[in-house]
Amino acid sequence: MPITTGAKKALRASERKKVFNIRRKSAMKDITKSVDKAVLAGDTKKAEELLPTAYKAIDKAEKRGVIKKNTAARKKSRLTARIVKAKA
Repeated sequence: MPITTGAKKALRASERKKVFNIRRKSAMKDITKSVDKAVLAGDTKKAEELLPTAYKAIDKAEKRGVIKKNTAARKKSRLTARIVKAKA
């Protein structure tokens, strides 16, 4: 446990940020899964409609530091590749 006042304050701030980070990450995962489900169901049209929303969630997670830049790029690339493969 933190002892100094500054350490206690940092712990409180960290706990608040953790809630927002978890929320951002779960939102990103949920929309990514919905795109994957649409692709597996063969509904590429719906997957394409969900793609901008997924991009937005991934970009927001990257901007806030929840995921790294290359991780975001990789996730977006793989999502797009799945849709393109399903179309063919």
